[in-house]
Amino acid sequence: MPPLLLGAHDRAGTAGRGRPVLDVVVPVHDEETDLEPCLRRLHAHLTESLPWSFRITVAENGSTDRTPEVAHRVAAELPGVEVLQIPEPGRGGALRTAWLRSDAPVLVYTDVDLSTDLDALLPLVAPLVSGHSDLAIGTRLARSSRVVRGLRREVVSRCYNLVLRRTLATSLSDAQCGFKAIRADVAVRLLPLVEDTGWFFDTELLVLAERAGLRIHEVPVDWVDDPDSRVDVVATARADLAGIARVLRALATGRLPLAQLRDSIGRGPLPDRLPGDSSSPAGQLVRFAAVGVLSTAAYLLLFLLLRGVLAAQPANLVALLVTAVANTAANRRVTFGIRGGPGAGRHQLQGLVVFALALALTSGSLGLLHLAAPSPARAVELAVLLAANAAATLLRFVLLRDWVFRGARTPRTPVAAPATAALPETETAR
Repeated sequence: MPPLLLGAHDRAGTAGRGRPVLDVVVPVHDEETDLEPCLRRLHAHLTESLPWSFRITVAENGSTDRTPEVAHRVAAELPGVEVLQIPEPGRGGALRTAWLRSDAPVLVYTDVDLSTDLDALLPLVAPLVSGHSDLAIGTRLARSSRVVRGLRREVVSRCYNLVLRRTLATSLSDAQCGFKAIRADVAVRLLPLVEDTGWFFDTELLVLAERAGLRIHEVPVDWVDDPDSRVDVVATARADLAGIARVLRALATGRLPLAQLRDSIGRGPLPDRLPGDSSSPAGQLVRFAAVGVLSTAAYLLLFLLLRGVLAAQPANLVALLVTAVANTAANRRVTFGIRGGPGAGRHQLQGLVVFALALALTSGSLGLLHLAAPSPARAVELAVLLAANAAATLLRFVLLRDWVFRGARTPRTPVAAPATAALPETETAR
């Protein structure tokens, strides 16, 4: 049962007693100046704005200044603030230690500078408390995000996320934003597999989660850069690139147990669709026809453009090849509902075989036309090609359905929704 929405006094009163719904971890290293105002601001926001009980865990890791002393003093004054001292420095290691020892069902992480607007905290954690999502991340790169930071960090951040998407094939927009949350039952399965203990920890965790089929909720955030940030951008970028290379090797060698992860915590396939939709022959034919109309229009336009500089046969070859590759990709996703990278290369190769048959059909039609009329009018050429393409389109549908994509869609069976994060008994309806 969902928790009651508690008043500010109740939330402050329950903080630190029993099992909280949220554990907000703040990893710190040599932050004696910024730590106290950060904790007081964070505590006030959670007390006034959060409808669940909370704990703030200061994950102090290897500080050499007065950070531990400041943390313990503030914790003694504010209810629900605890200090966890970790000898080794490293944000990733501190987060792993704090999250794995926590008894809260939803685990949160925010940077000590609170660059991210805390108003995004509630939309960040709500899908995790309800069980709708498994992880949640703040993103500074969404269209509705508002970001204030220097040009150097902006360029480095965007370039890093672009490299990340191209190398590790992730769809996440902002892997390094210091504002994330995860369900505890998911964390206990993922964290032991994350090797990095520094700044790449976030990225490695998210890549594993995405490959395991978990649902990751992205929240656009307002973010103001801390001009006094001690992050070495260049050194961090180098370490991140080394981390990307390591994860690529692990994925290529099969060292990561992604299949087992997907089976144990990933979300299962959706139930079979009803008859008559895109998974039925009739639905597929409708979608295939729509893709075919667009492909034929693109083919004819490209042929006309090329015909001005090429002979008929080369123009036909290039136009058909370009549109065939696009047609195979579109039918793979739209007509037959196949998503993801596995099998895409094989499907394109088989699609090229189908292309060769279509080429033989259209080129043969052109050849016969030119034998009958050595200099036909352009309109006649187009009419013959249109008829030949209609026949080639029908052939493509049969071959794509019964050969190229046959068996690519796995049977779907209804599955139960994943268990939601267990909420403490003290927060259920009374």
